[in-house]
Amino acid sequence: MSETLDILYRIDTASGSRAEFPIRLDPATLMLADRASDDSPAWTRLECDQCGHCPLNAAETPHCPAATALVSLLAFCRDLPSFETVALEVVTPERVVSKDTTAQRAISALMGLLLAASGCPHLAFLRPMARFHLPLASAEETSYRAASMYLLAQYFRRRRGLPVDDDSLAGLSHRYDQAHRVNVAFAKRLRSAIEKDSSLNAVVLLDLFAQAMPVSIDDQLAELEPLFATYLED
Repeated sequence: MSETLDILYRIDTASGSRAEFPIRLDPATLMLADRASDDSPAWTRLECDQCGHCPLNAAETPHCPAATALVSLLAFCRDLPSFETVALEVVTPERVVSKDTTAQRAISALMGLLLAASGCPHLAFLRPMARFHLPLASAEETSYRAASMYLLAQYFRRRRGLPVDDDSLAGLSHRYDQAHRVNVAFAKRLRSAIEKDSSLNAVVLLDLFAQAMPVSIDDQLAELEPLFATYLED
């Protein structure tokens, strides 16, 4: 097993500037290998717009893990408008993905990866998706990946004799509801840290799926059912 799992985000703006964001994941925990420092900005302190359902306390965790994971990204997009076109390139061990897209979509993709691996307890369920990161995934792709991840997790739980969510995806819906609450509080936190709207809009994009998942997962997956026709034959 390699020392870290490395993913590189490269963003070129219309003005000709380039920013690179190397992400190093611990292959065992799927958390960011580079942790927060004591000199992180004030807006990253845990008690600054802390999520109401956050299980952490400032005595043991002075800085919000999710906030500290985004410090470099926020510095880059401080003056970047949401709908400016950027050239995005993402290098993973398996492939290179490149696309011209809006700043908010590029930032949202990177933000989703960083938050999943940040150490936030309510976003920890997304770490397997960080390992198999798919930048700029569509809503259909995300539904497929999230449901597949959750059902595979139930398989592993069953093998260990742990309780499983056999009859529904209620547990996944609950986790996405908790993620939505994180996103709402996090948007408040970001307002004190940015000048342009690209970061806030990136959170909005992330939150659209988190909001939709608990109430529409059955409908979303019903649209995927025809793809499994060969599995449904008697």
